[in-house]
Amino acid sequence: MQKDYIQEDDGDIFIEQDDVYAEVPDDDNPPMDEDDEVGDSDLPTDGGDIKDNSLQHFPNHNGSVFAVSCHPTEHLAASGGEDDLGYIWDITDGEVIVKLTGHTDSVSSTAFSFDGELIATGGMDGKVRIWRRVGKENYRTWEFLTELQGPDEVMWLRWHPKGPILLAGSNDTTVWLWQLPSGNIMQVFAGHTGPVQCGEFTPDGKRIVTACADGTLVYWDPRSPNPIFKLSSQDVRSDSNGITSLAINPSSTLAAVGGTSGSVHVVSLSKGEVVGTLGGHAEGESVEAIQFIDITGTSDGRGVVVTGGTDGKACIWDVSTMRLRATLEHQDAVTTVLAYPAPKSHLIVTASADKTLKTWDARTGMLAKEHTGHHGPVLSASLGLQGSVVVSAGDDGVCLVFTTEADEEQ
Repeated sequence: MQKDYIQEDDGDIFIEQDDVYAEVPDDDNPPMDEDDEVGDSDLPTDGGDIKDNSLQHFPNHNGSVFAVSCHPTEHLAASGGEDDLGYIWDITDGEVIVKLTGHTDSVSSTAFSFDGELIATGGMDGKVRIWRRVGKENYRTWEFLTELQGPDEVMWLRWHPKGPILLAGSNDTTVWLWQLPSGNIMQVFAGHTGPVQCGEFTPDGKRIVTACADGTLVYWDPRSPNPIFKLSSQDVRSDSNGITSLAINPSSTLAAVGGTSGSVHVVSLSKGEVVGTLGGHAEGESVEAIQFIDITGTSDGRGVVVTGGTDGKACIWDVSTMRLRATLEHQDAVTTVLAYPAPKSHLIVTASADKTLKTWDARTGMLAKEHTGHHGPVLSASLGLQGSVVVSAGDDGVCLVFTTEADEEQ
């Protein structure tokens, strides 16, 4: 009998705050050439020199890299791209640990389980493929475990914060829940009428929130195929526009959802209703990334949420007052927002289609460090090694590793 990780009693169940991805379309930039060592001379300059302050390149993908995720404890990253491949690789030297094969279309999602023992890849071919670590000595050997089928096209993957349970959203309106290592289907949630573009476990692990392209938000008990509540686009005040991103606060009481119209709404998960609207993004500019952050390091109150949009803005909001604290600027769409773990939970990283990533102090809105080296839009990013590095995935076909700390001279 598998251990029941979806429990009703209060317990210490947490979700990784950096476990957020944003779906960004490929704009057909040409892929980079593969090289063991990639220098500025090897890359197109797009009209100007780009300073590369990364520590490490991973150029093995042949085409855009859509997803990257860092291992929760080890110096490993898993990336997936339009070459139908995933890789687990060493972020210190770029060495390939294992090539994750078996997909017949782009790998759009990668995710390590909460304990780092399993890695999942999700593809536009509808496949979810699982590998697991072999032995206990190190993390250098992985074996293929199983292939999960069901979705038409995998849009995102999320692991349960405390157990080997995997959630996936599909473009065919369904959401799938599997238990590993058996691969048994626990639930197929069928309450949406559009592609399910985002979803999360609540940080306490007891509930699931999903949202789709027709503007519907659904709150689920993982044990039941029937929703606890369902909000239509009119309920969410999204004017029939799709929901493109969502996040849940650490206490599992609020969800923030962003849509294609540029609006952000705060939903009470206990009341099942919208309790606030945040209006800092340009109208008609999609909100692609949302992240709650613990700006004071005390985990009290309703917190602060950061939203990133295609208008190039990242807006920092005080959720208790629904007021804008600061606006952070990129030159193009913000694709990812990441929250540092404690004790530096006041820091965030934004990634952008302007080819850069930036580390900010969310308390002041001040830029701490700019991370450059990509020659195309940054499509995904993930924090690793307790927030000391950020790994990015680029439309230019390369993953880069940066230190997140500000330079000493700054």
